[in-house]
Amino acid sequence: MNYETFELREDLAIRRLITFFYREMPKDYFFAGEQHDFWEIVYVDKGEWDVTVDNVPFHLEQGDLVFYGPNEFHRGGAALKSTPNVIIITFECVSPVMDYFASNRVFRLDDRERAIFASLVKAGFESFDPPIDSPKMRKLYRREGAPFGSEQLIRNHLENMLIQLIRRGQQEAPADKPPLAVQENRVHDITSEVTEYMKAHLRDDLTMEELCRKFQVSRTLLKTAFKQQTGQGVLEAFNQLKIERAKALIREEKLSFTEIAEELGYSSIHYFSRQFKKLANMTPTEYARSVKLRALDDQSGCWDSY
Repeated sequence: MNYETFELREDLAIRRLITFFYREMPKDYFFAGEQHDFWEIVYVDKGEWDVTVDNVPFHLEQGDLVFYGPNEFHRGGAALKSTPNVIIITFECVSPVMDYFASNRVFRLDDRERAIFASLVKAGFESFDPPIDSPKMRKLYRREGAPFGSEQLIRNHLENMLIQLIRRGQQEAPADKPPLAVQENRVHDITSEVTEYMKAHLRDDLTMEELCRKFQVSRTLLKTAFKQQTGQGVLEAFNQLKIERAKALIREEKLSFTEIAEELGYSSIHYFSRQFKKLANMTPTEYARSVKLRALDDQSGCWDSY
């Protein structure tokens, strides 16, 4: 029996990256602008970001993604004195469907798209050395011993996300949510509500019992919700929020390390330093220096000298 092959159609293809950065910016960061012959996306992981593309201004908040097309002049920086974290990916893509992003420039990612983007960033961390969040990262170098297929996953996840964004624009929102979506939203809502509460009580010594009473949920449901939505335990996520806030305060350069420790409810500067090093893989002093170095590199254009 003769079998005929079926060639799969490829509507969108990405084969080359130029940069992949995770940057933690100081509050006064501003990039004077550039244009280049490849695509660029910027995702705001934290804080707020203002950009101008071909003289059109856009304001981005956490969870927003912006596209810069080939040869479009763009500039931007931290908005409202926030200390934003941004993810910047530049890549080549000549697929005609990319024209969609020239007229649909800014997106707020939904849960599904954020999950795909998180997988993309995870693959980015696995693939390169120095890592994508390192001050030493100037040019992409393969990480020796990277997990099998990590670079291919970057391509797959990036293509997948772009396809999902285009599909979203082509589809109307369904009138009714299916039962499973209601359940998923419940898990998402619990996680979001508890996370916002923790952000407002970073200086408190929160416990699982207190959170369960406050939000009238079982310990099992709360643990399951956080594990499913964040990949972390509840108190692990709380400690991570503390350290992320500490990073922002360090970048603002208004408080001493001792004052930051007090602001976040640590019993001593020594305990704060130990926790910071445990979760950030560097001391507060090392972090402060690395951010300053990164800011100087950005302002001098060293990021582009590869």
